[in-house]
Amino acid sequence: MWWLLVLGLAGLAACSSGGGAPRAERALPERIAVSSPAFAAGVAIPRRFTCEGENLSPPLGWSGVPTGTVEVALVVDDPDAPRGTYVHWVVVGIEPDRTELAEGAVPPGARQLRNSAGTATYTGPCPPSGPPHHYRFTVYALQRRADIASDASPEAAIEAIEAAAAARGRLVGTFGR
Repeated sequence: MWWLLVLGLAGLAACSSGGGAPRAERALPERIAVSSPAFAAGVAIPRRFTCEGENLSPPLGWSGVPTGTVEVALVVDDPDAPRGTYVHWVVVGIEPDRTELAEGAVPPGARQLRNSAGTATYTGPCPPSGPPHHYRFTVYALQRRADIASDASPEAAIEAIEAAAAARGRLVGTFGR
């Protein structure tokens, strides 16, 4: 019986120290190039776009959306979060001919869905103190409309987005405190 206690304590320690597993992703072609004039791939996201700054969404641009795309979706998440992947932003219904998002803006006709904080808005990087976390800005090209309820969990929304996606692209930035 003592081994059950040890096993339980080991599992609890793993969850509180960053041992949560990242969300499994559907394999998709990485055909879309994603960039930002605010930060380069693999470098620190400026504080302006985090909880320590103005908490604005950074400007993003993308290219390479395949022909036949009916809508674009955007997911911003942190796979390094202590209890598993933390979703910071979900946007669906972006017109397929759009190639950028302005700083702090959601394009007309697009819809924000709930994030891990339970709000339908951008929530900037805000990791616990320690090593920097990786923040993935993933753009998806959907071959059919993602029919997602406004009250869907972030995990359900991303699952529906990935099920409808034909391709994706990703920009990864870091932030630590």
